[in-house]
Amino acid sequence: MIREPVVCGQFYPKQKEQIAEFILKFSSEKSTKVDAKGIILPHAGYMYSGEVAVKTVSCIASKKRVIILGPNHTGIGPDFAVWPKGKWKTPMGLAEIDEELAMDIISAGSLIKESYESHLEEHSIEVELPILQYFFSGFRFVPIACKQADIQYYREAARIIFEKIKKYKNEVLVVASTDLTHYEPDSSARKKDSYAIEAIINLDDDALLKTVKKYNISMCGTAPVSVFISCMKMYKASKVEVCLYKTSGDASHDFTSVVGYAGILAK
Repeated sequence: MIREPVVCGQFYPKQKEQIAEFILKFSSEKSTKVDAKGIILPHAGYMYSGEVAVKTVSCIASKKRVIILGPNHTGIGPDFAVWPKGKWKTPMGLAEIDEELAMDIISAGSLIKESYESHLEEHSIEVELPILQYFFSGFRFVPIACKQADIQYYREAARIIFEKIKKYKNEVLVVASTDLTHYEPDSSARKKDSYAIEAIINLDDDALLKTVKKYNISMCGTAPVSVFISCMKMYKASKVEVCLYKTSGDASHDFTSVVGYAGILAK
């Protein structure tokens, strides 16, 4: 089954050449690539968050397999939903589903389930693909849409995922897709986001959820990021760091109402 793009021409350009031109403008010039276990990327329109995503992906070594955890904005389908077979189309070409890994994850229990419907209108994973396709040649991926749930479900989802990826050793990159504070003044967004980012770089999922609630942080990807944190702890990530943080105000120059974006790397 081929998934057609739903935000092509809105969140990112329609033409492959335009995407490549955009990516080249922001690519890291570092010759040594980091062997990352996981990254966190934003998923807004490229004009706002693309620089953060590109600079994060451009500094890491390519991987053969990628798991992309994204928030389920539409609310359709199960709590943790995998698109299990086929390919996703973008202007960069067809991105192939890692059917073996997808089915391994689905068959591990009843928590993470197969669902095409969860992904049909969801943009948070699609937006990451053209950038990954530019830097990673011939990778296969598993898209997992995540709804908000209790922390024990995030941890169990992470356990299932990790149990299935550990046999592939260093072949797998785990990506979590999220934007941070939405539609607040720039100074407020930066302050609130700093609290969330601190919890993330400390790989403290409990602190992240408590911080989001305490400060009313309108971060859309608490679910995928919480799963990501647990995966990175099991992966024994030695260091988590921010590659770049910006708000939409840096692009629009309107600082009265912004969205925050962070590119974060775990190695």
